Order: sequence, then C-alpha cells, then structure tokens
Amino acid sequence: MAIRLKGEMMEVNQQKLSVDSAGTVDEALLTRRSVRAFLNKEVEREQIEDVLRLASHAPSGSNFQPWHVYVATGETLAKLTHAMQAAYLSNNGDVMREYDFYMNPIEEPYLSRRRACGWGLYATLGIERHEKDRLAAQRARNFVFFDAPVGMIFTIDRRMASGSYIDYGMFLQSIALAARARGLHTCAQASIAEVPQIVCEHLNVPPDEMVLCGMALGYADPDAVVNEFSPKRQDVEVFTRFFN
Repeated sequence: MAIRLKGEMMEVNQQKLSVDSAGTVDEALLTRRSVRAFLNKEVEREQIEDVLRLASHAPSGSNFQPWHVYVATGETLAKLTHAMQAAYLSNNGDVMREYDFYMNPIEEPYLSRRRACGWGLYATLGIERHEKDRLAAQRARNFVFFDAPVGMIFTIDRRMASGSYIDYGMFLQSIALAARARGLHTCAQASIAEVPQIVCEHLNVPPDEMVLCGMALGYADPDAVVNEFSPKRQDVEVFTRFFN
C-alpha cells in the first residue's frame, strides 16, 4: 500500500510492523491527553494533512467513512472563535446542541466520574466551586479552542445511524494518536456542537450535515498548570469480564 506523507509517497507493508511499533503506539496512547493550553506556534498545513490522511485509515462499517472535516486557522479561526464565544456567553451557557451527548439525568457510576474529572480540573486551576465567574470563564475557553492555532470541526451526514458514530470515534482517536506521533497535542471538544449555527455560518456547512464536535490541535504549553491535570482511568478489572 502506498500513502503520501510529508509530501512524498511511501510504501507500507500492511502485513508487517517494524520492531519498535508497539513502543511507539503505546507511547502515543499513554501521552495523549486533553490539552487546554497551547503555544502560539504554527502547525504546518502539511502536518495537518498527514494527520488526517493517516486517520482516514480508521475502520468504518462498510467503509462508509462518515467523517467530514473543516479545518480553521488564521483569520478564519479568529473570526469563528470570537463569534462562538460571544454566542455562548450571550446564551448564558444554554446548550443548543442538536443531539444528546450525555444521558439525562446523568446517573452513577458516571456522575461520580464526571464530578471527579470536572472538579479535579478546576482544582488544578485553583478555582473553587463557588467562583461562578471563573468557572464560566474557563468553560468559555472551549470556544476559542484553548488558543490552539488549529481548530477542527467534525460533521456527519444527518442520515447516518448509530453505527457511524462508533466509526467516528475511531477516526477521532486516530487523529489524536497521529498528532502525538508528530509532537502535537489535541483536545476533543463536544462543546463546539453547542453553537452549531455559528459554525455552519462561518464554515459554509451544508444543511444536510450536523455539527458533531470539534478538536483543538497544536503544541502544548509546557508551562501551563492546566496541562498538568490527568483524570484517573478505570482498571481493566472494572470494565472487563473474561470467559474461557
């Protein structure tokens, strides 16, 4: 199989992995995290294309490949983020998402996990529960992609069924891992789907596509305290049952 990376065609043996492949994949998985502060450093378009080209090899049922990607940088990104944040703040945080991302109401054990994640993040930033203005300001940073130089928006054909959402998840993870292999970081953001009208207006998204989520892409700020936060993962024994 041939694939274009870094502007050049390269041959890939789909039957064989290089000796150090396991270590590379493991490192990408273990160092991937949701980064919420980025450096003001450009990501070259060639790198973005390489990441997306690699991610396009994610599996999908019947090879539907249900993903549509809109990449915003520069002036377009600045105008988009300004409009998204303004819309979010003017709505007082009211959600306009076109689909349910979470169960409603959120029940255990998921409620405890959500709270531990949220309050753990805010504690890292020194934000107390009663500081409503600071909480709102931090949440509003979602809509500027945490100052990342690249904002990606993902849409899906409205006709797609539940299976294609599973496909999409594998595509998004593939983007995150391909980014890590290039020294880049990401933050997948369901919050971007809370302002679909703004996104569609600025990026000319056709009406037959639904805004699914966004993703920040760039170089992590190593000095930002917020990037020190990492939520706990469940042990294998918690979510797995083995049968022999």
